[in-house]
Amino acid sequence: MAVTFIASSKLPTPWGTFTMHGFFEEETGKEHVVLTMGEIADGQPVLGRLHSECLTGDALFSLRCDCGFQLEAALKAIADEGRGALLYLRQEGRGIGLMNKIRAYHLQDGGADTVEANEQLGFGADQRDYSICKPMLEHLGIKTLKLLTNNPRKVKALEEFGVPVAERLPLQFGLNPHNRKYLATKAGKLGHMLGNIHQAEAD
Repeated sequence: MAVTFIASSKLPTPWGTFTMHGFFEEETGKEHVVLTMGEIADGQPVLGRLHSECLTGDALFSLRCDCGFQLEAALKAIADEGRGALLYLRQEGRGIGLMNKIRAYHLQDGGADTVEANEQLGFGADQRDYSICKPMLEHLGIKTLKLLTNNPRKVKALEEFGVPVAERLPLQFGLNPHNRKYLATKAGKLGHMLGNIHQAEAD
């Protein structure tokens, strides 16, 4: 996958000042960013997160998912460690795009779960492509990750693309009455490693 580095800049946040690196994915025209902090090119495992864009959760404070909560928790964890990288991937709606995500939400309003809604629209349950991560990590000199994720597919994908994962660290935040079914579906149908409270739907 051809990904071109564009530029870097400082990005102050409530958790500390990160360096933001911009990348352009030539095949799709998508623009991705990586936020880094500290010395990440020393060969030691780097605390990292692959975070797929979620406009509704990351920017509009939606309670339908746990994405915004995970984004904040990951940035805080990296800042607390003083070293790490967050890859912000422009793969909205597990790869189906924003407008189709809204269509999927409409189907969920009618009773479908998050996997059923994607499938009813003719998409796979998860269409994200993690091959774009390797060239970005290579550019930054990151060789191994301590990955903040509940999703074993991310670990498998990175290792298949030649990025070793030294450790998987859970990122279980944001459970609320609006996303309980969503999280239960992620655990039951997508294999996400979540606690028992996340896996049990509300009565």
